[in-house]
Amino acid sequence: MKQKMRSYQNENDYWRIREFLRRVFLLNNMRDLSWQTDHFDYWRWHGIENLGHGQLEKDVFIWETQQGEIVAVLNSEEPGYAYLQVDPGKRTPELETEMLSIAEEKLAVKNPEGQLRLNVFADQGDDLRQDILKHRRYTKSEYWQHHHRRPMSQTVPEPELPDGYRVRALGDVTELPARSFLFWRAFHPDEPDDRYEGWEWYLNIQRAPLYRRDLDLVAVSPKGELVSLCTIWFDDVTRSGSFEPVGTDPDHQRRGLGKAVVHEGLRRLDKLG
Repeated sequence: MKQKMRSYQNENDYWRIREFLRRVFLLNNMRDLSWQTDHFDYWRWHGIENLGHGQLEKDVFIWETQQGEIVAVLNSEEPGYAYLQVDPGKRTPELETEMLSIAEEKLAVKNPEGQLRLNVFADQGDDLRQDILKHRRYTKSEYWQHHHRRPMSQTVPEPELPDGYRVRALGDVTELPARSFLFWRAFHPDEPDDRYEGWEWYLNIQRAPLYRRDLDLVAVSPKGELVSLCTIWFDDVTRSGSFEPVGTDPDHQRRGLGKAVVHEGLRRLDKLG
């Protein structure tokens, strides 16, 4: 069946793509062979709104059947990156080749030498996509990702904390400056703190449709400082939770705090069913 490609048009497409990603995630047996809905939300509300990494109208392309059913979505996340989200029952070499051609035309960027560069992700076991990439003379980069998952039927350990530390949900807006600075400390440990740019960006994170403050967890030191963080995105349609990000202030690492906030997150997901 022939699909027709078009560019992202409006807010209705945003919501339709989210539902498409949910369907694909379930069809893929809850494996991250395409983005989950929270990843698409995070790109929109953080990558685009906060970092300026792209525009939905320019960097998202949709393939639909004649009946209007979405079968594939191509999107960027930052300059020079392309992500292919495809219904596993509709995948063909022809479709993926067409998506790559659009990605090379619309999403590639020039490196300092003036050559076009495009990063495309392929799962280790995805022979179809890897064969197409090799045929188009792509080479493997040193960048890779691990995806870990666990069923909630497994026993969830009790959080173990050093004396005086505790784990709780993030507070109200007055606590956002501390939460934002903790993020900076955890993910920019080698940069001077005077490069920290403020906290207002986190208001956009909280606007994401799946955001829940009761699942935005922090570990607190005996002095009342926020020292570890774990944000969980719970999708009640797929009944799955994603942990992104998880980090700890360098001055408080090697104390089991990251493990503790993750364990508390698992316990809260378990209670949500």
